[in-house]
Formats: sequence, structure tokens, C-alpha cells
Amino acid sequence: MGFLNELGRILIFVGKILKTIKSKSINCPDLSRQIYRVTIQAISITAFSGFFVGAIMSIQFNSQLKEFGALTVLGGLATSATLRELGPLLIAFMLSGKIGAYTSAELGTMRVTEQIDAMRCLGTDPIEHLVVPRFIAIVLSSFILLLVGLLSSIIGGAALGKIVGGLSAQEYFNAIPHFVTGWSIALGLFKCLSFGILLATVCTYKGYFTQGGARGVGRSVISTALITMVGIVVVDWFTSYLARSLEFLWTS
Repeated sequence: MGFLNELGRILIFVGKILKTIKSKSINCPDLSRQIYRVTIQAISITAFSGFFVGAIMSIQFNSQLKEFGALTVLGGLATSATLRELGPLLIAFMLSGKIGAYTSAELGTMRVTEQIDAMRCLGTDPIEHLVVPRFIAIVLSSFILLLVGLLSSIIGGAALGKIVGGLSAQEYFNAIPHFVTGWSIALGLFKCLSFGILLATVCTYKGYFTQGGARGVGRSVISTALITMVGIVVVDWFTSYLARSLEFLWTS
């Protein structure tokens, strides 16, 4: 019953956010600042991690493709796998550990220091001015970071393809269009959207309803990290299963 009660509160909270987005104008300067903050905070670690993810994928596929003399498709396989699975998952984990915890702590501090209550007393809607810009920024920034991570993974994969497989950069890049289809791109974007919505919902909800002073802020941050980590894995499984079913129906 506790789980269902918490789930119901989350759904009501998301409903308020969506209602606010639909009925009220979004503060563009606040939204731009939040997108900039989220992107800048995570872009370096995303690019760094993406480079090594691409390198790892090249090493793994290289050992298998070499046995069949099919190293020319290395770039396509590594890039497709990164876009469909590892790319969105990597971005979600990066945002969860860095942005999710920060946003939860920021809103939680505002709650326990009664800044949110003060906004209500002044007739200002805290969901409109505090939650909505952060919610939208996390979702939109996940797409920007996906592009950065994917480009970094391609560079890393091409570099390791040259080192371990003797494959030139041109050969690596030429194989990408043969494996990265419109379906792969759509699946990567859909996963990125799903993870972004999950993370934005959990971190803003946990931060907004923080109780118990400084200790409560710490509990909200820990709870945000745990829920998002588990939720990302579950959503990844669900979206992968759904995508495979839809792809099978489309091709049959």
C-alpha cells in the first residue's frame, strides 16, 4: 500500500507539471539557464565516457569479426549498438548521478529552508517557476548529451579500430550508414526521452517534497539515486522489449 500511495503521489505531481506546462507560459530565460546548467555540468564526463564506450565496443566486436574476416563492418556494428543501447543508458546514468542528485538537493534545500512556502505566500506558483524549467531542461538536455556521447563514441571506436584492427577511419565511417537505420535512431531517441522523463520526475518530486531538515535533504538525494538507477534499468528492459516486438510486427 505504501508503494501504491507513493506512485499515486508521483502521478498527481506529474499531472500538475503537465497542466502547468499546458496552461501557463514557460519562462524562457529560466528554461535556457537550466538547459545550459544541466548540459555544461554533464557534457565533459559524457564525452569522456562516450569515447571509452566506443573504444570498448570496437575492441569487443573486433575480436569476433576478425575470425570471420568482416572487420569492414566494425564501425556500423559498434555505432548501432551504442545508439540503440549503450548511448541512452550511459547518458541516463551520467545525468542520474550528477544532475538528478543536484536537482533533488537544490529543491530539497529550498523546501526545508521554507523558500518554497515563501513563494506560495507571495502568490507565486513554485511548480511553474522552480519545477517546470528543471523538468523540461533535463529532458531536452538528454538529447543534446546523447549526440555528444554518440559522436565521442564514434571517435573512440574509430581510434581503437585503427589500433587493434588496422582499420582506417574512412573504412570505419563508411560502414555506419549500412547499420545505423532510421529505426535505430528512433529507438535511441525514444529511450533517451523515456530516461529523461523518469529522471526529471523522480528528482523534482523527491526534492520538492523533502522533509526533515538537512538530514531529509540527504535522504532525498540517496532515494533519488536509488530509484533512478533501478528505474532506468527497468525502463531500458521494457523499451527494448517493446521495440523488438514492434520491429517484428513491422517486418513481418
